[in-house]
Amino acid sequence: MHAHMAAAADWAWWIGLLLGAVPLLALAVWHCNDAGHCAAFALKRWRRRPRLPPGHMGLPFVGESLALLWYFKFARRPDGFVHAKRRRYAGNDDAGLYRTHLFGSPTVLVCSPAANKFVLQSSQDGTFGASWPAPELVGVSSVVNVEGSQHARLRGFILAAINHPSSLRTIAEVIQPRIMAALRSWADKGTVTAATEIKKVVFENICKTFVSMDPSPLTGTIDGWFAGLIAGFRAFPLDFPGTAFRHARACRKNLDTAFREELQRRRKKELDVHNDLMGGLMQMEDDQGKKLDDDEVVHNIVTLVFAGFESTSNNIMWAVYHLAKSPDALRKLREENMAVSRDRNGGFVTLDDIPSMKYTAKVVEETIRVANIASSVYRVALRDVEYKGYTIPKGWRVVVWLRSLHTDANYYDDPLSFNPDRWDKPPKPGTYQVFGGGPRICAGNMLARLQLTIMLHHLAVGYKWELLNPNAEVIYSPHAKPVDGALISFSKLNSD
Repeated sequence: MHAHMAAAADWAWWIGLLLGAVPLLALAVWHCNDAGHCAAFALKRWRRRPRLPPGHMGLPFVGESLALLWYFKFARRPDGFVHAKRRRYAGNDDAGLYRTHLFGSPTVLVCSPAANKFVLQSSQDGTFGASWPAPELVGVSSVVNVEGSQHARLRGFILAAINHPSSLRTIAEVIQPRIMAALRSWADKGTVTAATEIKKVVFENICKTFVSMDPSPLTGTIDGWFAGLIAGFRAFPLDFPGTAFRHARACRKNLDTAFREELQRRRKKELDVHNDLMGGLMQMEDDQGKKLDDDEVVHNIVTLVFAGFESTSNNIMWAVYHLAKSPDALRKLREENMAVSRDRNGGFVTLDDIPSMKYTAKVVEETIRVANIASSVYRVALRDVEYKGYTIPKGWRVVVWLRSLHTDANYYDDPLSFNPDRWDKPPKPGTYQVFGGGPRICAGNMLARLQLTIMLHHLAVGYKWELLNPNAEVIYSPHAKPVDGALISFSKLNSD
């Protein structure tokens, strides 16, 4: 009997120890990452006694990356991560800064109009630099990664090539035949997946405009590689076989190889390379007459092609989606564009027409706001930075969260609704940051607006469409879209 009682006591002791130790161990693991970074921060700066932004840095190594991915991929609440931070840590002196740990780096999350502007505008004075989680995915030598005079030179060239009025005028003429042909083919099919078909026509136009490539098996393969690259942007950076990140790196390598072969083909045949964006990059010279090397040309053209079609095609898809649900907005859009078409005798819309298309401009801006394609941009603190009583430590990544501004009821009435008329008055200062801001604001923002305007014009004057699954769920990774890709019935406007 005594032996049994002793054994039971031993088991009870071990069970009690286990029940007590496991929670304590879990608590220690949960806090050790945050405590370690806070301690290192305080020890290095003990004389000044600065403060880190409020927050928590999650588990060792993974930080809060899994929580962020969960909100995007599974909860389908892309702003839920930011909202959770605000609920827990925002006080009366909320500066819009929160500490976290994302994709392997200690990070400060920035998510208020004033704080976003501070970071984005300070990028030009050596306070913050570019810092993508995986620089090789966006091109190590591309305009989005380089700094200083190299960035200024590349950005100046890109602005002149795709954002200047004379360039936009030419692009408007080049892209419309393919758009009109695509819309006719959609009507012939009767039912199309908007996301797929829109991406196809925008991708083909960008390939033609930027690299003089016509549709071919090669461009089809390139399109597939871009899809793999996109999937890696929000993946955790685990470079193991089977991971989205490993696949994205392989796709980027394949893209670089394909465009490098095009570069070598041009040089070998001594082609006239001045007529497209790639040719312009090949001819660029700095103040000393030095041209870009092959890596710089390739890294930039791959990144520019990607940026030129991916976000724009998503914006156009969301315009089609929301207009199908907003008959009054679509009616106003038709009326305005029908008048433009009559003036043009049904021909191409030109850059000179666009200033008169006031309602179309409101649809464009509202589409870009609700689509919220660029959720965030990435910076790194190049020195200790003080902001409203908090210190952003040197070397820490800064994630400027853009999308939550555009869905915040403090800045927009009924923010999740599609309402072009809200643009009858300008948004509150600092609350519209769809293209980022500061010296690194998207260099192709006017090209994006132009492509969306032209597509809206031809859709409005010639076609009607209806969502076949208007209540389809929306997925948010890697970009937001209905799960069915916005499946629509599509026909010519005058066919009843």
